Formats: sequence, structure tokens, C-alpha cells
Amino acid sequence: MTLLVNERGSLPLGFGGASISGEGAGYGFGDITENSAIELLLEAKDLGIRVFDTAPIYGFGLSEQRMGKAFKSCREEVFIISKSGVTWHENKRVDMSNDPAVTTKMLEQSLRDLDSEYIDLFMIHWPDANVDIRKPIEVLAKAKDQGKIKHIGLCNTNLEDLNKAFEVTQIEAVQNQLNLFERDALELFDYLRKKDISFMSWGTLDKGILTGRVDRDRKFDKSDCRSWAPWWKEMDKESRFKAMEKINPLLKDAGNSGLELALGHNLSYPEVSLLLCGARNSEQLNGLIKALDHLPSEELMTKVKEIVNGN
Repeated sequence: MTLLVNERGSLPLGFGGASISGEGAGYGFGDITENSAIELLLEAKDLGIRVFDTAPIYGFGLSEQRMGKAFKSCREEVFIISKSGVTWHENKRVDMSNDPAVTTKMLEQSLRDLDSEYIDLFMIHWPDANVDIRKPIEVLAKAKDQGKIKHIGLCNTNLEDLNKAFEVTQIEAVQNQLNLFERDALELFDYLRKKDISFMSWGTLDKGILTGRVDRDRKFDKSDCRSWAPWWKEMDKESRFKAMEKINPLLKDAGNSGLELALGHNLSYPEVSLLLCGARNSEQLNGLIKALDHLPSEELMTKVKEIVNGN
């Protein structure tokens, strides 16, 4: 897990860039002006966050463009992550493809949108059943040799793709969903530890369910993907709300918040190098950093996991 340990600075937090591009459509979480987005990014850097994660689908390029503007004069001070594979047509219909030509095109566009000569970590965003993972990885290995990217990683990946990718080049980081309710990523941890691969979690806050910001009555803006996305509508949220109804009294008695629980759960695994969390304003950003200083006890975490596991 050396990559992100060395690069991230002192905070185990990375800024999730989907939070600053909602009005651009694609994958985002509500409107935010460009000035507000840039100010928030720079505030995150000033507070010690060094890793900034984005992807073309976040606002159909808007997230990358705003990061490019924010960090143009301090590019060497931040570690930027972007991805290829989730693209779209002119009518904004989303497509997923790891075709090498698509990978090449998306990498070049990301470099332009970020207004940077290089990207610190470039990742394949999702597996593609129609394309052998080794083909886009060959594109990235060549781009690394050319200095366009510094490190290569896989998102939402599996052991089969990891093994194939390693036939081409070294994979230095993996980014998968991990939170109290989504723990499939744990199956990769033995492999990642043996290969010394950094792991970062997305979905750390389970889209707000763990923090309490999202409950049964929450309504979402049109520019928030949770207002329309099939994956959100089809997700079994009710069982999670019921679990939180049992967990919240334990948190209250212990003097902890749902945010502290969410961060503490993921950081309880030594394989986790970085937590990706989106913030939409200064209050949320500072709340994330403050929460790191008051994580739940091991005893409380054990009780919470028992509830989630149905014991």
C-alpha cells in the first residue's frame, strides 16, 4: 500500500470530485457554482488533503475542468486521479467501454480538461466483459512510458482482471466501493497486501445513509444523480435504514456520529490507504477532517458489525 501512503500527506482522505459537478449532469450530486467548486478544492488542499479523485463522467468533464483551473498554479502540490471507460454519446447517453481506442481518446481528453501535462494516477473505471483488460492496460503502460501518467490502477475490479493486468505492467492502486453495508472489496485484501497495492474506498459514506443525511424522506435535486439513477432506485435502502435505527442509539451513547462511524469502519482495515469522500461545502469538508480525530472504539465497531450482520 505504499503509493497512497507516500503521496497522500498526513490525512487518509481523498477529495471525491463527483461532488463539484452536479449541474454538468452525468454522475454528480447537485448544483455548485464554478467559483464555489474552485474555492472548495483549494480549501481542501490548504487543510492538508492532497489526493483529488475525478473522472470524465463526473459532470461530463466538468469536474476535471474545475480541478484543472483550481490547481493550475500549484499542480505539483496535489495528486490527481482520473479514469477511462465510462464515456457518452453526443446525446449524453452513457456508454461503458474499455476498447483501447476509447482509452486513448479519454486519456487525451482528460489531460486537456485537467490542463495538465500528466495525471498522477490513471485508472480503468469499470470492468468490460467485451474487452480483455490487458488491452487498455497496454495503452496505459505506453502512456506511462511517455510521461502522460505516473501510476496505473483499476477501479471496481476483481481478482481475474488484476491478475491479467499484472501480465502487462504493475498495478499500483485499486479503488472499490467499501462501507459498512458494502464489503465485497474485503475479498481482495489478501491479494492487495501480498502485491503491495494501495487501496482506496469510494462510497465511504454510502451516499449519505451512514451519516444520516439521507433517510426515507430525503428528496434530491434534479442535478443529483440519486434523483434518477436506476442503481439508486433499485438499491435495498430499507434494510440499511432499519439497521441505522438500531445503530444510532449506540452512537449517541458513545458520543460518536454516523460520519465518524463511516470513516472508522473503513480505517479499521489496515489495507485501506485512503478514504474518498465528497464534500459540497466548507462545513462538510471541515466535518470530515474533524471526524478523523474522534473515531469509534473497537468495542462499538464490533457491536455495529453484529447489527449489520444480523446477529
